[in-house]
Amino acid sequence: MAHIPRKRFGQHFLVDQDIIAAIVDGIRPQAADLMVEIGPGLGALTKPLLARLDHLHVVEIDRDVIAKLKRDYSNERLTIHEGDALKFDFGALVAGDERRMRVAGNLPYNISTPLLFHLADYAERVIDCHFMLQAEVIERMVAEPGGKEFGRLSVMLQYRFEMERILEVPPDAFDPPPRVDSAVVRMIPKPVGALNAVSLEGLGLLVTRAFSQRRKVLRNTLKGHASEAQMEAAGIDTRARAEEIPLENYVRLANALAGAAAKGETAV
Repeated sequence: MAHIPRKRFGQHFLVDQDIIAAIVDGIRPQAADLMVEIGPGLGALTKPLLARLDHLHVVEIDRDVIAKLKRDYSNERLTIHEGDALKFDFGALVAGDERRMRVAGNLPYNISTPLLFHLADYAERVIDCHFMLQAEVIERMVAEPGGKEFGRLSVMLQYRFEMERILEVPPDAFDPPPRVDSAVVRMIPKPVGALNAVSLEGLGLLVTRAFSQRRKVLRNTLKGHASEAQMEAAGIDTRARAEEIPLENYVRLANALAGAAAKGETAV
């Protein structure tokens, strides 16, 4: 019996063979890679990935899909991790393994943003990620400062990854077709030595606060969190809006705030 896509899982199954081939070619899987696919669905990417890999891990929540995968593939070729990718411990895949993992998948659009943040926690153990996402989300991920697409997602993911849109995917490549255009993004973690935020939590708090009221200038948005003197010292125009500030200035200000907090100083 044909599998019926479930709305609560955000399921849109990729069926265009040319698009599938282009995605796998973009990933360039090597036989010995430690690869994990998120949301394999009906196996559109699973099958061609396994044609090039010795073994593949998949994370899937849909019990019907899991049953099909178990019928179609042996345990020697495919390890199925049953559960919610948002709660999955990706670090467990590389525990005791010298290899770093590669991650791929057609991410459910209804959980794509929190899932990207969840995966960022494991970036040190990742070689690269290739994800199909809503095109609008990828626009925000790779956006430059100054445009309306530049936001919290842009800043926090650009801090941790180099990102590139590599493929456009039209709605008719899926069954059922989504109401939005899709695209594929390549994400490569930056070297740990390039990450200079004193506190990632502090950076996240600052960026969240800055973008909480996008139409207001930072002098008002960050009032009580950072002083005008601290902002100016970090190279931030207090009359600017959040989307006008580059990543490096947010990091500079977050580090200054962390240093002030360590000395018991508060913003005035």
